[in-house]
Amino acid sequence: MYYVNQEQIDLRLSFIPTLIQACRELQEAHSTAGPASATLLFHLAQERTLHLAIETVTDIGSLLIDAFMMRDASSYEDIVDILEGEGVVEAPTAGTLKALVQLRRLLAQDYADIVRDGLHPLVEALPEALETFAEAVPAFIRKEVL
Repeated sequence: MYYVNQEQIDLRLSFIPTLIQACRELQEAHSTAGPASATLLFHLAQERTLHLAIETVTDIGSLLIDAFMMRDASSYEDIVDILEGEGVVEAPTAGTLKALVQLRRLLAQDYADIVRDGLHPLVEALPEALETFAEAVPAFIRKEVL
């Protein structure tokens, strides 16, 4: 029998709509204002949204890995690889999530080196990937627990 910390998973899953909304608002601001949207505040909001998305996905992934005794992850990218390998997410979603987690070092440690120019492509790709992820996680848990 598995111990699934459903409360923590649900808490993090419930934050995904906030991230999706933030991505959509960033897209709207960028498409409406064009280059004028390239303010420092816009870029910092974009970076924070991406960083929170990384933490949300990897936190949920780590909780699943622990709950279902999957192999230990050696990196943030490996968390996504494990989720794909175990059938939690399919390749297209995993590809987007892997591109997302590859930004973690830049956003968390090398933030002074960020070139702040335009809308990051992942801001456009994330809403669909996060929606798919948010649906896939509970489906995987239901399948595994039964």
